[in-house]
Amino acid sequence: MDSIIFDVDGTLWNSTAIIAKTWKRYLSEEEHLDIPLTAELLSSMFGRPLPDIARQIFPNVSETEQLRLIDSCCQAEHIALLAECAPLYEDLEKTLQLLSEKYSLYIVSNCEAGYIEVFLKTTGFSKYFKGHLCNGDNGLDKGSNIALIAQTYHMNSPVYVGDTMGDFLSCRKAGVPFVFASYGFGEVPDPDAVIQKPMDLVSLYY
Repeated sequence: MDSIIFDVDGTLWNSTAIIAKTWKRYLSEEEHLDIPLTAELLSSMFGRPLPDIARQIFPNVSETEQLRLIDSCCQAEHIALLAECAPLYEDLEKTLQLLSEKYSLYIVSNCEAGYIEVFLKTTGFSKYFKGHLCNGDNGLDKGSNIALIAQTYHMNSPVYVGDTMGDFLSCRKAGVPFVFASYGFGEVPDPDAVIQKPMDLVSLYY
């Protein structure tokens, strides 16, 4: 193994409470929409491409309006997350520091453009990662982006760390081993490896 690719939500941090509060406030104050958003609801959706989430939250408006609303929510979310860093999982920075001494680290997510940059800026973790890619950057599904970032950075033997069945299936599509972050949002019955906290990666690979 020469590199590790990470998911963000449910793997590196849990931003659902801040995002739910921010989206609900924006929709109420700016769009006059009363939508019952909760952290639990968002955690069940995160990991999917943003247009899929928009369809679920705004089922009664056109696709164009869904995308406008979700984009506006995301802009408000970025401001909120830059002002208040979401909770990081246990010993995350220590984990990244140790792993980055031995491996190249990357991020691939199904999030909107700019979200990974917000994560890196508000945490100060840019120094640990060599690159990142997301659905919002190019419209590609996660499996394609895992394969693309591996090709772009000439990875010979990467692994992917994520927390949902979608992550697992994306890794199968990309031909990359999957490490299941069991502390995250999803359930995966047959991963290649399991961690119960970020530091378990150090035990596995350091």
